[in-house]
Amino acid sequence: MGNQNPEQIARDLIDKQLIACGWLIQKKNRINLHAGIGVAVREYLTDAGVADYVLFVDGKPVGVIEAKREEEGHRLTIHEVQSEEYASAKLKYLNNEKLPFVYESTGEVTRFTDFRDPKPRSRPVFSFHRPEIFRERLKKSKSLRGSLLNLPALPLERLRDCQIKAINNLEVSFKDNRPKALIQMATGSGKTYTAITFMYRLLKYTHAKRILFLVDTKNLGEQAEQEFMAYQPNDDNRKFTELYGVHRLKSSNIPTDSQVYISTIQRLYSILKGTELEESAEEENPNERWQPKEVPPVEYNEKLPIEFFDFVVIDECHRSIYNLWKQVLEYFDVFQVGLTATPDQRTAAYFDQNLVSEYPHEIAVADGVNVGYDVFLIDTRVTQQGATFWKGVYVEHRERLSRKRRLELQDEDEAYTAQQLDRNVVNPNQIRTIIRTFKEHLPEIFPDRYNGQGEFEVPKTLIFAKTDSHADDIIQIVREVFVEGNHFCKKATYKATEDPKSVLAQFRNEYHPRIAVTVDMIATGTDVKPLECLLFMRDVKSRNYFKQMKGRGTRTVSFDDLKKVSPSAKYTKDHFVIVDAIGVTRSLKTDSRPLEKKPGVPLKDLLAAITVGAREEELFTSLANRLTRLEKQITDKEKRQFSEKANSKTVSQVVKELLNAFNPDTLEDLRMKVEQENPGAAPVEKEEEFNRLQTELQNNAAKVFTGELNEYIENVRKAHEQKIDMQNPDTVISVGWDKDNKTKAETLVQDFKTWIEQHRDEITALQIFYAQPYRRRELTYAMIKDVLERLKAEKPVLAPMQVWRAYEQLEKANGLPGNELIALVSLIRKVSGIDKVLIAYDKTVDKNFQNWVFKKQAGTLKFTEEQMQWLRMIKEHIATSIHLEADDLDYTPFDAEGGKGKMYQLFGGRMNEIINELNEALAA
Repeated sequence: MGNQNPEQIARDLIDKQLIACGWLIQKKNRINLHAGIGVAVREYLTDAGVADYVLFVDGKPVGVIEAKREEEGHRLTIHEVQSEEYASAKLKYLNNEKLPFVYESTGEVTRFTDFRDPKPRSRPVFSFHRPEIFRERLKKSKSLRGSLLNLPALPLERLRDCQIKAINNLEVSFKDNRPKALIQMATGSGKTYTAITFMYRLLKYTHAKRILFLVDTKNLGEQAEQEFMAYQPNDDNRKFTELYGVHRLKSSNIPTDSQVYISTIQRLYSILKGTELEESAEEENPNERWQPKEVPPVEYNEKLPIEFFDFVVIDECHRSIYNLWKQVLEYFDVFQVGLTATPDQRTAAYFDQNLVSEYPHEIAVADGVNVGYDVFLIDTRVTQQGATFWKGVYVEHRERLSRKRRLELQDEDEAYTAQQLDRNVVNPNQIRTIIRTFKEHLPEIFPDRYNGQGEFEVPKTLIFAKTDSHADDIIQIVREVFVEGNHFCKKATYKATEDPKSVLAQFRNEYHPRIAVTVDMIATGTDVKPLECLLFMRDVKSRNYFKQMKGRGTRTVSFDDLKKVSPSAKYTKDHFVIVDAIGVTRSLKTDSRPLEKKPGVPLKDLLAAITVGAREEELFTSLANRLTRLEKQITDKEKRQFSEKANSKTVSQVVKELLNAFNPDTLEDLRMKVEQENPGAAPVEKEEEFNRLQTELQNNAAKVFTGELNEYIENVRKAHEQKIDMQNPDTVISVGWDKDNKTKAETLVQDFKTWIEQHRDEITALQIFYAQPYRRRELTYAMIKDVLERLKAEKPVLAPMQVWRAYEQLEKANGLPGNELIALVSLIRKVSGIDKVLIAYDKTVDKNFQNWVFKKQAGTLKFTEEQMQWLRMIKEHIATSIHLEADDLDYTPFDAEGGKGKMYQLFGGRMNEIINELNEALAA
């Protein structure tokens, strides 16, 4: 280490990295190429000059390294010509071909080119590749990028159009050697299925050896693992897991014999840092926890070299690719593929603006992959304006955690704002007013949800609460207002005493609970397909976060699966409803940002970070500010308890020490002290002494934060009392559908009219509706079914029940159709001008039947009661199946009454005449 010029420093760093990557470093006059698999020979002579390093694998030259001093890091690409000349040159004593693997490196920054690639292009790498990987790659006739050109055409079976587009465009991106690609697909459109499909193709048709599927929560990892186990490719009758090994990382142990690895990004980070990770750290999205200002760098790990994976697929990439976690992605020499439903500008920027597929929610709704939503508004006075505690009234105070209550005389008027609701102040009347109004209007919001006994069935509803305390208040009031027991409404948050996964499973698969209340189970991975209503009792400012919350309702579900948990459902789920009781649909939204500033970081995370040794200035000042606020809130007794656990220091003393640790004046005094006490010391020694004293200052400020004090601070903050406002009853200011719904309804109705007009001359059933009235007797069930299937295939968003609801918002509709076919016939009759108002077809049939019977019996013909029973059965059949043929009489319900023979016995030779008359008269 004697020679420390910039070039030598670079070579020392390169040597260190090469050794870590399994290479032996040898001087040109001490060569032993058989000392190991990989040997790096310094200053090897070629006919183009002296190469800084020549790499040998199994005794054969395979590559070169061009070493440059650190200052050249920003312009390493300029030196590619030189390094390629060395790679193309003849090595002294050898008649070699061009060497394929070429690096330019400063020891801090390294670029790599594989000249076996179709269009060789250098790329940054974290470190050097191990010699074993070069041995393996040289056995193959093509590089990985070369093999990507061999991907065959994609079989289209079992794939949606949006999935086909995503995979095809992604594979073009791979062939173009673009290192990053972003796939945006709406929630429920099959992102994971898409990912497994292209991963299967990469493993089957290219030289890809291992693929990492990266998530940011354990829950997402478990779900992904289940999807890999269930996946069956469309060109093989075996499951994915029968063809390839799939391993979900649960510890720092990484087996080498699998092809797909599922891991949270925080577990991978801990592996690269050489630390263990508790499973609890994988429960939450890590980007929502405290992150240090200066990021501790990951280090090379020989168990997980940079070439271990060939591709990384990052699920929900909009959440976990920034700050601390970005290093994990940049460590590996891989293609990166991001999957997200809700990208923002940062996401697109990280993936180099290479958005290979865009499939937003709006298009997914139009394609029938997602369902859209309507907004129902509930505005109350207290929600919008807050209220006042009046002087001279006894006010109830409640501890957040224990729920212990006490009364205290209010000594002055004290107004509280809407923002303080459910945090510092709880107004049960406000919560009750919202829940009662919600219950009263549910039959208006979901008019079809009455069961056979005439009882209303509450659709599966998720309520978003502000805090756990707020959630508990809501649950109690929901149970009271709906007059139901514990099973009806449950809490589904990570902090619930009952396992949130079991509550979620019950909510998803069982009849109860009908209503779930959550604070934090918002992100993808908590999907409940039968969910039909979202009640917002908390606002959110992040545009992306709001999209994720809405995304809980967008999933489609089959009619049969919906009826398993909501048996009163009459139709398949074709929309969901947002009930906005807080103004969330009208509040200003901003692009979400990662937690770069500490105000949004939970107090427990600040405390945990400082306890384990984090020493950033932002951390100290943020914690000091939080404690200053806390001191104003807690009682004298609580302050004494704080001191007992903080080495007899008061809150203000602890705050002062935190601030002093980075106070410029304090640090200047330290520096002067060092100068005065060490006048003859070298500058470097003075700097070391100053750093020692500053570290001591920081550690002294931080050492009071033990687990015991941290727990006390967190609990005393939570336990701090809320005031319960029992004085101010709340009132509803306005309630009803959002006016924007009307605009959407007008567009939907017009689109339906346009579609009918465009097809009136080519679809038989529509031709009949627009023809002479007598022709309507020709309509059959199959004809109407054909219209329905074609409408859904071409315009899923125009599902008959959705159009019916749109009409209901614009004008009065008469009745409620029993199924989609009746709704479609009713709508076509309205559009074609047969009916002046929208009326359910079964009601039309009832009216026409009454008129027909009245006319028949006005003369000499009188039907017997038995004949009338048969005529009513025919009427019911035509109301639901559009048309009756004589042969239909041998099937349900007619067969149980004697079938065609019995009707002939009752009506004789007039049987067919009556059937024809009813087909025409009832369709009039």
